[in-house]
Amino acid sequence: MGQKRGRIGFVSTRFAGTDGVSLETIKWSNVLTALGHDCFYFAGESEWPAERTYLVPEAHFKHPEIQRLNRDLFDDYVRSPDTSRRIQELKDHLKAHLYRFRRRFSLDLLIVENALSLPMNVPLGLALTELIAETSIPTIGHHHDFYWERRRYAVSAAHDYLRAAFPPVLPSIRHVVINSFAARELALRTGVSAILIPHVMDFETPPLEPDAYARELRSALEIAPDEYLLLQPTRIVPRKRIEHAIELAGRLDLPCVLVISHASGDEGTAYEAYLRDYARFLKVRVIFAAGRISYYRGQTPEGEKLFSLADAYQQADLVTYPSTVEGFGNAFLEAIYYRRPIVMNIYEIFKTDIQPKGFQVVGFEDFISKEVVHRVRMILQNPGLAAEMTRHNYELGRRYYSYSTLESLLVALLRDCLGL
Repeated sequence: MGQKRGRIGFVSTRFAGTDGVSLETIKWSNVLTALGHDCFYFAGESEWPAERTYLVPEAHFKHPEIQRLNRDLFDDYVRSPDTSRRIQELKDHLKAHLYRFRRRFSLDLLIVENALSLPMNVPLGLALTELIAETSIPTIGHHHDFYWERRRYAVSAAHDYLRAAFPPVLPSIRHVVINSFAARELALRTGVSAILIPHVMDFETPPLEPDAYARELRSALEIAPDEYLLLQPTRIVPRKRIEHAIELAGRLDLPCVLVISHASGDEGTAYEAYLRDYARFLKVRVIFAAGRISYYRGQTPEGEKLFSLADAYQQADLVTYPSTVEGFGNAFLEAIYYRRPIVMNIYEIFKTDIQPKGFQVVGFEDFISKEVVHRVRMILQNPGLAAEMTRHNYELGRRYYSYSTLESLLVALLRDCLGL
């Protein structure tokens, strides 16, 4: 990688929790740090080292002012003059802090995580765009989702902002996407080319065997020893189609419980309420476990054990992943890494970018058929079959989606950006 160490600033609305952007940023940061670079973080919320972090509350998409602005920007085709004025004020405020972030840590490069592709914080995207235009600082736009992929941005009074900053087209920005469809759409809409870097896991370092702490998860969630644990390791948002997982659990005719590991996130709680009603209707036991499962182990405010996402995977008998739309599929890779069989909807990106590599899953399209229920029941009742499937999948994961794959791609990208 050469002698020079780069000083790299990651920017996003938050670096916390178990959302896909935060998790993938950890992987990039780990690989870059292992290569000898220094990494720093700018966000509205962060769980990462304070001495390397620059926090600005208005950078968070959940900041009350940002949420108020979003209600005016994305519920009509006309926005108020007050919204336009306040966006400019917040843009200037955030830009000033971004300049200070750059100076404080003497940054050589910015890596912007989704803040220049998904307009959850429009002032932050505009501030970043102006900073990059004014300084020509080398920048990698790491785009996990685009606004045109989300239905809630279809009605918008922010088209001028979206064209300017989501994403911006500037000479010093290199655009990175996580699937081939996004690369094609970005080229069609903006004329810029993108580098495809898929999500990864550290397949060169297999997960540790479950310890006594992990084995307590079942009893902590009141799951009986003879119950099958089906894990839904995603946020509770409609595109995850968690009702399919509930239906599957109800049709297996086996003692089982569905555990949902994440909270609702940024799209409201109406869908969670629907799932609770649906589970009661089908008489399926569903545990909403976001209060007991996090990325790291710890303790809840009430003093109870907080289990890691890894603990949840290792205690699961099967992973459910019925999403209709995914940018790539973190939960898919995690299931492969922790050697768990997976039942999933064959969403478009999986069909085009992942499935051709030969992964073995119980797949369905649009609905749960009798054949799907039969295959899942066979896997749960035949540990040898599950072990063979998951061993095969792990080897494919190591070949195509490992840290070594990410490292080689980032080395080439940084050489292009910085000459390192």
